[in-house]
Amino acid sequence: MSSERTEVQVRPGVESDLEALTDLYNHYVRETPITFDTAVFTPEERRPWLLSHPEDGPYRLMVATSGDSQEILGYATSSPYRAKPAYGTSVEVTVYVAPGTGRRGIGTLLYKALFEALAGEDLHRAYAGIAQPNEASTRLHEHFGFRYVGTYREVGRKFGRYWDVAWYEKAL
Repeated sequence: MSSERTEVQVRPGVESDLEALTDLYNHYVRETPITFDTAVFTPEERRPWLLSHPEDGPYRLMVATSGDSQEILGYATSSPYRAKPAYGTSVEVTVYVAPGTGRRGIGTLLYKALFEALAGEDLHRAYAGIAQPNEASTRLHEHFGFRYVGTYREVGRKFGRYWDVAWYEKAL
């Protein structure tokens, strides 16, 4: 495991990552309830999302790549929690790892880099919504000091059924 981890590099996301990031996200749209999007995206449709995460400021995009091939192994973001101004010191965070790369520590590396990047920002809290069940995501968030604050019951409908979302928060 440690040799695989050393090969992973984490850096800010850039526009040339758009196609690979879109493909990765579309896997979760098509195959899982982890995102509540229900229709896949083209890279052009996903471009505004990428551009809303610059290399500085409170809304970041961190990308994990394999050291040799530069294949994208996952990404983490911080995004606005809600649109109203009083929420400006809160962010919603998320991590997606490429299929087949789980349990390699990629999510941990991504969150470590994301929270280090956010350390100098005027932020007070990070929030994460985890569609249930998702033990791996729960473990990752608890590892980073998130604490459970409540569950929205049957808040999303996908694949013909309703899904709960557990909410977690972390002081920044």
